[in-house]
Amino acid sequence: MSQKYHYPARVSLLLTLLLLFSGRTLIAQEEEELGWFFTAELSTVSTGGNQDIFTLGLSGTLVYRWARSQLKLEGGSVRSESSLKTRTAVGTSPDDFVLVEEKVTETTAAASYARTRYDYDVSERFFVFGGADWLRNTFAGIDSRFLIAAGAGNTWWDAERVRFKTDYGVTYTFQSDVVDNPFINNSFPGVRLAYDFWWKLTGPAKFESQLIVDWNLDNTDDIRLDFSNALPIAISETLALKPALRLLWFNDPALTEVPLETPAGDPTGDNVLVPLEKLDSFFTLALVVTI
Repeated sequence: MSQKYHYPARVSLLLTLLLLFSGRTLIAQEEEELGWFFTAELSTVSTGGNQDIFTLGLSGTLVYRWARSQLKLEGGSVRSESSLKTRTAVGTSPDDFVLVEEKVTETTAAASYARTRYDYDVSERFFVFGGADWLRNTFAGIDSRFLIAAGAGNTWWDAERVRFKTDYGVTYTFQSDVVDNPFINNSFPGVRLAYDFWWKLTGPAKFESQLIVDWNLDNTDDIRLDFSNALPIAISETLALKPALRLLWFNDPALTEVPLETPAGDPTGDNVLVPLEKLDSFFTLALVVTI
């Protein structure tokens, strides 16, 4: 009789201990997801021979997560140099000459950026944010662009395999161009719309997509898009390969100076202002280290 009633009691006690242990394990896992996280990306391309090309890209992301908020710091730079060899034969005949080689190296691409952003979850589906961006892309005509932003957003989906967020805010920009445009203001208010999409594919692969749209309210023709897509593939818990494509589109691009020549090809000594290309693209294959 006594043994009959002690057995269910022991089972209940065991189940209670298991639930408490499981609960503590889940809490510990959640606590492990809080705190500091760091990710570094390195990409490089090098060729040699008749033409030397070297490209180096380096970026990093530092994140601190609280229970209901997050601080993110990002920065990166990409630089590409190209060296072209020219050969000249100096001598008196095809059988008597000296070969002279000249190597000219020039920078063909250079861009740097830095970002900081703070998000606070007001509820499960609604958050507010504030942040600042800095960009330098001299080949796109931008010597320095500093932008501050504040706004709110919605978390539409936050599951184990899929996350999707949108946000909308107001901005104020301070910009300095390589070639000054006398017809526009260098500081102006704006509106920002963005989305952030993350999808865990089968196996170790993931898909990441972000879009940021900035609209200049002082010059409504000035619309800027920053569109990034990446497919990181995990090699281990800390290493991944990440092919990525980033597109920067400017509806009203910066200006550049072009020497003016006569129809006969003679220089006049004057320069004219012409717009640069609207689209810049950056494709990288990076090694990602997560700490």
